Amino acid sequence: MSSIEPRPPLPPFTRESAIEKVRLAEDGWNARNPERVSLAYTPDSRWRNRAEFVNGRAEIVQFLTRKWAKELDYRLIKELWAFEGNRIAVRYAYEWHDDSGNWFRSYGNENWEFDEQGLMARRFACINDLPIREADRKFHWPLGRRPDDHPGLSELGL
Repeated sequence: MSSIEPRPPLPPFTRESAIEKVRLAEDGWNARNPERVSLAYTPDSRWRNRAEFVNGRAEIVQFLTRKWAKELDYRLIKELWAFEGNRIAVRYAYEWHDDSGNWFRSYGNENWEFDEQGLMARRFACINDLPIREADRKFHWPLGRRPDDHPGLSELGL
């Protein structure tokens, strides 16, 4: 018997459950708590994030700790792109600034594969960073969860 708690919704995904899974992932990353976020992944989860390869929860925590120390005032929006069975594809954008006050909007796509407990076993991410002026920011909610009435990527024209 596994001591790992299931993370609903579980595969196989429906459109509604895939949208819910995407929003839960967005909420987790917007909370910026590496240890808590790592619990959504299998203990041996494997990632490719840009050109970095991450293996297991301990490396996920290290990766996210570095990421959010560099990417300040991080705000993320994810959107379902496609799903089938135990796989989900998303597109996303996030805004952040560095310690010199330079703002960026990072655009990306991810492919996710889940185990039967609803934990993400594989994550493959491609990301591009676009420098923006602070005045061009589109993500203006208090740090943390995106409010339900805040527009998503499609509504923002991204």
